[in-house]
Amino acid sequence: MTFRDDARDDNELPCAIGLLAGTLALMTGHAAPEPAARVDPGTLQRLTARKIVSNLFFLQRHPALPPALRQVAARLHGRWGVLAQSGPALGGAETVHTLPDTPHLH
Repeated sequence: MTFRDDARDDNELPCAIGLLAGTLALMTGHAAPEPAARVDPGTLQRLTARKIVSNLFFLQRHPALPPALRQVAARLHGRWGVLAQSGPALGGAETVHTLPDTPHLH
């Protein structure tokens, strides 16, 4: 395969699995910011949350994903959007994240 054969059109969506894997990695990094990062943990969490929101936006509309997974991405997009606007919840492992009492599985 030549480079030209592998080149993507700028309008083409990224690989759904790669985008999903990258988003999960970002979520992990948001939960436990890298202590050796070049920016403070609050800034790192804020920037990471914004990128997660962006990735979830594309995942909820990605045609390669099944409808149920797109729906999950849409719900997460809404929740992470609020989190990204409210700023980071600093505290590292001391931060408690709660889930709703009744999960919505469809």
